[in-house]
Amino acid sequence: MHNNIMVAGLKDRPPMLAMGRYAQWQSRFLRYIDTRPNGDALRKCILQGPYTPSTVTIPAVPATYNTPAEAIHLLLTGIGVEIYSTVDACKTTHEMWIAIKRLQQGESLNIQDVKTNLFWEFGKFTSHDGESMESYYSRFYKMMNEMIRNNLTVATMQVNVQFLQQLQPEWSRFVTIFKQQHDLDTVSYHKLVDILKQYQKEVNEIRAERIAKNANLLALVAAAQPHPDPYYQAPKSHKPYAPTSKQSSSTRSNASTKFKGKEIAKPITR
Repeated sequence: MHNNIMVAGLKDRPPMLAMGRYAQWQSRFLRYIDTRPNGDALRKCILQGPYTPSTVTIPAVPATYNTPAEAIHLLLTGIGVEIYSTVDACKTTHEMWIAIKRLQQGESLNIQDVKTNLFWEFGKFTSHDGESMESYYSRFYKMMNEMIRNNLTVATMQVNVQFLQQLQPEWSRFVTIFKQQHDLDTVSYHKLVDILKQYQKEVNEIRAERIAKNANLLALVAAAQPHPDPYYQAPKSHKPYAPTSKQSSSTRSNASTKFKGKEIAKPITR
């Protein structure tokens, strides 16, 4: 539809500038200018700066003071409201032309960033643990709508593969069944969801069994771990060595044997 509008504009009005289509608009706008009776003067006024009428005769129609005003009218007629006020603030048609180019090039860069981010999001999109098919489909649907809104197209096969391979493991058996019975090149992901939703109950049961099994394994691992002794005490600090009573008796006995037979000196008394 947009292309039809722009083609029609070549006949009765300037082509309208659409977001992200600046290069096409620029070419068609200048071609439209060339169809005007004073096209050379209009082109010079827009592309080369402030127009000064001269005595140079332009074929068909001479340059007049009305040329800049006509150029301004044509430029403002060919742009949308989102940039109208910015462009209208320019003083000359040449400034308007440069402003339109600058604004649209910046818009093109922003659009490219959006597209890059959407492709990255598509490639990284995945389901959450325990998420229902309805929830997963809702998030996927919003992302696909955003891609369509930004003129991004992805092959049906690629969309279905991405949707299926990012499901949680408990869906694997039913994904296999689906692949055996349907052609991923032709079936839409909307139909895919309608078919898989009938297995939601079985998937919930598989998920519950997995959770219970993991809980039992954790309990077994916890039971196998050694428990600390509640009566355990920190080792006592080392004390100087002291012989036992038995050792002391043996030492005294050895000392008695060593000095046996020797007269023990008596104290001198007066």
